[in-house]
Amino acid sequence: MVTNKPVVIFSRSTCCMSHSIKSLISSFGANPTVHELDQLPNGQQIESALQQLGCSDVPAVFIGQQLIGGPNQVMSLQVKNQLRTLLKKAGAIWI
Repeated sequence: MVTNKPVVIFSRSTCCMSHSIKSLISSFGANPTVHELDQLPNGQQIESALQQLGCSDVPAVFIGQQLIGGPNQVMSLQVKNQLRTLLKKAGAIWI
């Protein structure tokens, strides 16, 4: 589900933190692929697989096919001014 996509977010449609992270990433001009776990028939299975990868929170964010983590990790990258660089390297944004 993350192959050949620069940014993938596993989210819940009713989660305010998911909304915030999607908005943050989109504010850079990225167009993330979003999978709403609460709207997928196999959403619970996907969430279990994400937990096995070490991501216990949603949203779970992949940039450049690498698991970045949950909202704390994404916000940490933003505070350190590293999120834009990751998005550029993944080809999600160009400037």
